[in-house]
Amino acid sequence: MELSVSSRVKAIPPFLAMEILERAQALEREGRSVIHLSLGEPDFPTPPVVVEAAHRALREERTNYTHSLGLLELREAIAAHYDARYGVAVSPENILVTCGTSPAMLLLFAALLEPGDEVILSNPHYACYPQMIEFAGGKPITVEVDEADGFQLRVEAVKERLSPRTKAILINSPANPTGTVLEPAVLEGLAALGPPVVSDEIYHGLVYVGTEHSILEYTDNAFVLNGFSKTYAMTGWRLGYLIAPGEFIRTLQKMHQNFFISSSDFVQWAAIAAITEAGDDVARMRAAFDERRRYLVPALRSVGFGIHTEPTGAFYVLANARHWSEDSLKFAFEILEHTGVAVTPGIDFGSAAQGYIRFTYANSLENLREAVARLKTFLDERGP
Repeated sequence: MELSVSSRVKAIPPFLAMEILERAQALEREGRSVIHLSLGEPDFPTPPVVVEAAHRALREERTNYTHSLGLLELREAIAAHYDARYGVAVSPENILVTCGTSPAMLLLFAALLEPGDEVILSNPHYACYPQMIEFAGGKPITVEVDEADGFQLRVEAVKERLSPRTKAILINSPANPTGTVLEPAVLEGLAALGPPVVSDEIYHGLVYVGTEHSILEYTDNAFVLNGFSKTYAMTGWRLGYLIAPGEFIRTLQKMHQNFFISSSDFVQWAAIAAITEAGDDVARMRAAFDERRRYLVPALRSVGFGIHTEPTGAFYVLANARHWSEDSLKFAFEILEHTGVAVTPGIDFGSAAQGYIRFTYANSLENLREAVARLKTFLDERGP
């Protein structure tokens, strides 16, 4: 019998941010200077207190399987964090620790969706959301958000897309790629619509104007995705978690046992130190991100990019480049080849972001200034 790839896998499109990265790395191997403004990865080292906790755990030979839900001590620390930060009571028994938030998302949608069930999400959205939903047999239903409205997801627009097949409303605040922080009234309104809210809170802790809120402040009918990659500069440690209603935990646990067994032992001990001891490091990183944000937004505007509303969270700027090109993928590669500045095409994040370019300011001020200078030279010479 001839080998063939399943149709379900064939349908998965490439992750364009990675396509840009791989071309940028090829240019670097050729000796080109590349400034990376495409991937959402902090440029800071992991806080020393976290690294030392991992070293200590390794010295203590904490290298075994753990409870499939995760170390109780870590789940207790996560529960205490949500209590202290948001004033919500979360039981450690309602927390599943996973090898990053992506596995948590796959498990959740597999547990939640029957074939053809619908999940409502914004457009633009994080690039991989639709693939996660579709891989579980679901159908993404998008609601366009507009730059003139600060990319806020509006309750009435979501309500219009509800159907008998709606199984969840998926939100991300602060958002990738827009940097938008959802208003409390929006969170409250979404929680009141009926379907459970799946809230991706991975960028919590990285807000520069106002305050982020957890969906759990407004409803228990919710699933929370979170982790350690962004706020604690721990992308390569691969650790996340899912907070779920009690009736789902046993199902999710059994899936986790079968597909992943458990998350890394010593990394979980390091994560406890992140939550309980790395607050000062997080504050310093957040202040640096904010300084970069306050530089990059006006700098991009000065060279011709359209930014109607300033982003206030995460570390992204989604900038309108439609007066140069309606094809953001082609334009992103053009920018990379001519300037050595790696950026992400808006189309990676949905049809509503076609013609936009996403910049990340998870890079030094020096590199941001050099990137803007290169862009200005290129755009001045290129013209509209």
